[in-house]
Amino acid sequence: MFRLIPDWLLYIIVIAAVVFVLFRIDQRADAPEALPDAPSSVNGSYLPPPSIYDPEVLVEVGPVSSGMGSAFAISEEGWWLTARHVVDGCEHVGLIVARGQAVQVTEVKRALFADLALLRTDQAPVALAIDTSERDFQIGQRAFHVGFPQGRPGEAYSRLIGRETLVARGRYDVEEPVLAWAELGRTSGLGGSLAGISGGPAFSSNGQVIGVTIAESARRGRIYTAAPSSVLRLLRVEQVEAAGAPAPRLTSDNYGQQSDDLRRELAVAQVVCVAPGDGPLNR
Repeated sequence: MFRLIPDWLLYIIVIAAVVFVLFRIDQRADAPEALPDAPSSVNGSYLPPPSIYDPEVLVEVGPVSSGMGSAFAISEEGWWLTARHVVDGCEHVGLIVARGQAVQVTEVKRALFADLALLRTDQAPVALAIDTSERDFQIGQRAFHVGFPQGRPGEAYSRLIGRETLVARGRYDVEEPVLAWAELGRTSGLGGSLAGISGGPAFSSNGQVIGVTIAESARRGRIYTAAPSSVLRLLRVEQVEAAGAPAPRLTSDNYGQQSDDLRRELAVAQVVCVAPGDGPLNR
């Protein structure tokens, strides 16, 4: 059932999204230095397993605030994936399906071990396939990050650097293995923070989802995604079966158009979080 969201609330949410939706990377002096570009001899090597020696990146999870993020469908039965910090603590959660219209999320299942969450609606449109074989990932391979940065459609693409450990502190505390990507480019007109793309899918060139975008470090030019193994663990814990199909093949030339198609088909949708005290979605 569609629910109307008043314009004034949309304006508040869009503004809040820029500030709050994406994790804020702590820029203190003890932050790890930017990794140098991998030499050509390293590119093509397989992604190693998580290690206690992986570099750490510290993020601060701010207080609950109304805002917007991204999500993507993984089952036509109504299951979606997003980032935990996008929906954690929200009084109401919805998915935007058209201008001024949203579908109420009826169930939210938050991972306690990663920045991931499952959303449930009555149904979902085009579901996307997830590739969880991260041991086959190769250093240097490309990813295409799709969603709603700054509250509007946008995307970026990147190169896999390796693994890091994301240490989240604040509203909740989590340490999890993540994949680190060096940003290579964005679609035309997208500048500044990627806030709002959090919870959106990261695609491989063959159209399969290989991660969930959860954080960025603008200073270092890095994008971080939840590891496929964490996604698989959440699906097993919640006994949710992901059954989708790959998106069309993506390249650095066509990923903008392909991303527009995915949003138009509602395979990738915008998430609305209404914090306690800000009013219901159908107010």
